[in-house]
Amino acid sequence: MVAEPVHAIAGSDERLADWHARALAFEREVATVVLGQERVIRMLAIAVFARGHVLLEGDVGVGKTTLLRAMARAIGGAYERVEGTVDLMPSDLVYDARIGDDGRPRVDPGPLLRRGTDLSIFFFNEINRARPQVHSLLLRLMAEGTVSAFGQDHVFPYLQVFADRNRVEREETFELPAAARDRFFMEVQVAAPTGMQARTALIFDPRFHHMDRLLSEVREGVLDHTRLGAVAGAIQEAVHASPAIAAYTVALWDAVRNPHAAGIALSGVRMDRLVQGGASPRGMSYLVRAARVRAWLEGRTMIVPEDLRAVFPEVMAHRIFFDPVYEMRREEIAAALCRAAFETVPAP
Repeated sequence: MVAEPVHAIAGSDERLADWHARALAFEREVATVVLGQERVIRMLAIAVFARGHVLLEGDVGVGKTTLLRAMARAIGGAYERVEGTVDLMPSDLVYDARIGDDGRPRVDPGPLLRRGTDLSIFFFNEINRARPQVHSLLLRLMAEGTVSAFGQDHVFPYLQVFADRNRVEREETFELPAAARDRFFMEVQVAAPTGMQARTALIFDPRFHHMDRLLSEVREGVLDHTRLGAVAGAIQEAVHASPAIAAYTVALWDAVRNPHAAGIALSGVRMDRLVQGGASPRGMSYLVRAARVRAWLEGRTMIVPEDLRAVFPEVMAHRIFFDPVYEMRREEIAAALCRAAFETVPAP
């Protein structure tokens, strides 16, 4: 293992070595209340230290909300949640229009604004139930960190957006456009845990049956949400990639953009028509950002091939657009394509 240099974070006496210890403590705190989701927690920790937004996918009741509330408590700052519905409008995110106790109409700040600049995690549940107009507002929020309301632009310097997509029900849903999906740093699958010990505890241990009481066990403020941006920048400066890793990354990009030319074959798939659009340069820069954070969490200052492979499905799969005939099998085919790219492109 390469020893980590002592990097001071701009504007403070803090060191990346200190933040590395806090990052691992953050993962441990979340894992105390979210069982059997070690990979998911690691992916979300990578997103936190890369400052990227995340789309979660998973069945109902697998712990997505518990996971995000535990993260919010350990990170610090304010947490807000909104439910996606077919009648939700963009104004509902920024305004709360109601009849006051005096019988007069009043307009108060909505879920995006009521916590001010301290908003740290904003969770949009069942985002594909919301209309495209709402997606447009969310797209600006993720891209620029601002929304317009009450005659001014409101800035959210610490905000990270998490959304959940209902993948089972298709009625009264609106698929996210490509531009919106590309703004998500990662798409992370959250499945029910498979280990017997975790499954038994979640079913039989009363500790896991009362969310508020369970979350009170998570230590508050393990991380300082106001410093995460500076730490994220320091990580990107501290972790390097060799020319060989750079060439390997570009070769993986080529393989998933044009798998037919790369010689990749998948059963039951016409490779010459499978991919209609591949990852953008922005998507590839996200991949490298994630790989650098993963390397840092593993205690290294140099990216190795495993760092890229470890984050590749979550960062890249949703940026590969298939011919419509294959979209219904997206999850299966995307996973197979990523595996085939790793097998086809020689690692340095």
